[in-house]
Amino acid sequence: MLYFENDYCEGAHPAVLQRLIETNMEKLPGYGTDGYCESAKDKIRAACACPQADVYFLVGGTQTNAAVISALLKRYEGVVAASTGHINGHEAGAVEYTGHKVLALPQKDGKISADGLRGYLQTFFGDENHEHMVFPGMAYISHPTEYGTLYSLDELEKLSLVCREYSIPLFLDGARLGYGLASGGSDVTLEDIARLTDVFYIGGTKVGALCGEAVVFPAGAPHHFLTMIKQQGALLAKGRLLGIQFDTLFTDDLYRKISENAIRTADTLKSALRRKGYEFYLDSPTNQIFVVLENEQMERLSRLVTFSFWEKYDDTHTVVRFATSWATKMEEIEELIQLL
Repeated sequence: MLYFENDYCEGAHPAVLQRLIETNMEKLPGYGTDGYCESAKDKIRAACACPQADVYFLVGGTQTNAAVISALLKRYEGVVAASTGHINGHEAGAVEYTGHKVLALPQKDGKISADGLRGYLQTFFGDENHEHMVFPGMAYISHPTEYGTLYSLDELEKLSLVCREYSIPLFLDGARLGYGLASGGSDVTLEDIARLTDVFYIGGTKVGALCGEAVVFPAGAPHHFLTMIKQQGALLAKGRLLGIQFDTLFTDDLYRKISENAIRTADTLKSALRRKGYEFYLDSPTNQIFVVLENEQMERLSRLVTFSFWEKYDDTHTVVRFATSWATKMEEIEELIQLL
C-alpha cells in the first residue's frame, strides 16, 4: 500500500530522533524552561529577523489555534476566516468551544482577500445594530491554505493593512509553513510573515517533528499566555520534547531543506498527472495535489493507494487529495505514477 493520505504519516526526521536519543537521560526543568527550548527560541527569532519576538511551543495545530484565538479575543468577539479555513471546517468546533464564533467569509482558492475583509468590516460597523452582534476581533488565514495555495506578498501586505486599519490582529496558521516557504511559487519569506502579522506559528507536526508547533508573537504575547496555554491542555510538562525538536529543525537550515523534498516530489507527481490528462481541481503550488477522479477509478485506486476524499465533484466524480511530505521518496512517486 502506498500512503499519500496526509503529510504526517511518518514519525520524525532522523536528525530529530537522534537528538532526542542523545539528550534523553539529561535531567532538565519542565514546561519549556530548559536550555534547549531557549536555544530553539533564539534560532527562530533569528530566522524571523525578529529578536524581540515571544516564542511558545504547543503540542498541535488545533490546540494552537484554540489557545491563540481565545487568548487574543474579548468575550464578545469572533474570528474572521475563509469558509474553507481549518478552524471552520476541520477542528470539531474547537474555537467555538472556547466561546468565540468563527465568522466565515467567501473564499477563492482557499484564500480571503483584503477587499473582502474590508467590505465585511465596513458592513459590520456600518450596521446600527452591530452592538447586538458578534464583533470581528481577529482575522485568521493559513499559509499554505487548506487547498495548498499561497498568499502572495502583495496579498499579505494588503490584508495586514486592513487589519491594522481596523485594529484587529492578523493570525497566520503555519501548520504547513515549511512547504509554503519552500515552494517556487512563493515570494513570501519568514521575515515578511513576522513583519506583517501579529501572531503566527511554525508547524512542526507536518514538517519533520514528532509533534509540536512554535507560536511567534513578533511584538510580544498577551499577558499570562503560558497560563492560557495550560488551560487549553496544550502545555507539555516535558517541554524539552518540543524544544529539542525545534532546536534541531532550525539548525543548519534543516526545516527549509527537508521541506523542499515535499515540493520536489509533488511537482514530479503533478507533471505526470498533467501528461496523463488528469483534471486538477485547482492549481496548488505546494505539497497538496487535488485531482478529479471518476468514482469507479477512485475505488480501484483506493485498493492500492491511500489518499484523502476531499469533496464530491458531481454524481460520477470526486475530488481527492494526494499529499507528499518531507519524507516522501521519489520511488514512491514513480510507483504511484505507474498505477495511475
